[in-house]
Amino acid sequence: MPADPQTFRFPDDGETPNNPALPLVLYRGALDLNGAADPAAIFERAFAEHGWGDGWRNGIYDFLHFHTRTHEVLGIARGRAKVEFGGAKGQTVELAAGDVAILPAGTGHRRLSCSPDLLVVGAYPANNCFDQYRPAQVSHDKAVADVAKTPLPGQDPVFGSAGPLRELWKLPA
Repeated sequence: MPADPQTFRFPDDGETPNNPALPLVLYRGALDLNGAADPAAIFERAFAEHGWGDGWRNGIYDFLHFHTRTHEVLGIARGRAKVEFGGAKGQTVELAAGDVAILPAGTGHRRLSCSPDLLVVGAYPANNCFDQYRPAQVSHDKAVADVAKTPLPGQDPVFGSAGPLRELWKLPA
């Protein structure tokens, strides 16, 4: 388990709602991928075991977007990426293989650059409803209201019921 998860908070910037109640959580080197023939499968297994499904393998979109009715987990299976979190006035974070970013509903994100071998595994909590918007595609007031109504996940997507997310997001017992 990571000793010190990093947390980031981003204010609503008038375009991207972000999440006023929950921080983005980053686990550096969350999973050991050394020698794995299929490192993405390690993330998929961990996420699924902890109730995060509807997974995919791909990259991270290079346009600013956010989800208002679901949280999202991104596991870096291969490569490196610079990702802007928090919208146009957010923060650039470098991610590398083994890292996991847990984005609360509303968190703006887009890829700024990446290595050619980037492979990301994403997933969503089972109790949420997938949506995806760019800032101009949804009423800002509706986005803020939907973010506020998004239910908490049942578990940390990597470490389950005892993971750091339980305390950081005040998950129900």
